[in-house]
Amino acid sequence: MLYPDEVALRGGVPQELVNPVGGAFCMQGTDGFPPRCIALEGEVGQAVRCTIYAQRPLVCREFNEYEPDGSPNPSCFKLRGLVPPRP
Repeated sequence: MLYPDEVALRGGVPQELVNPVGGAFCMQGTDGFPPRCIALEGEVGQAVRCTIYAQRPLVCREFNEYEPDGSPNPSCFKLRGLVPPRP
């Protein structure tokens, strides 16, 4: 879920990429199955990227590819269809 102040304010997520959900928002494509964010470009398992990386919402900013200790975040790699690199 995205907070209302994350949408199109001060460089936030473009409003045309979100759907209202109650008093908040979600990225289009994440409210169905299988979830696929509208801002995701590429083929999962091959190469993907966020097309609004600089404007991505807090939920995405908090979900990092690597843990604070530098180890790969297995959940992130799994959701992207990739195998985490070996340490």
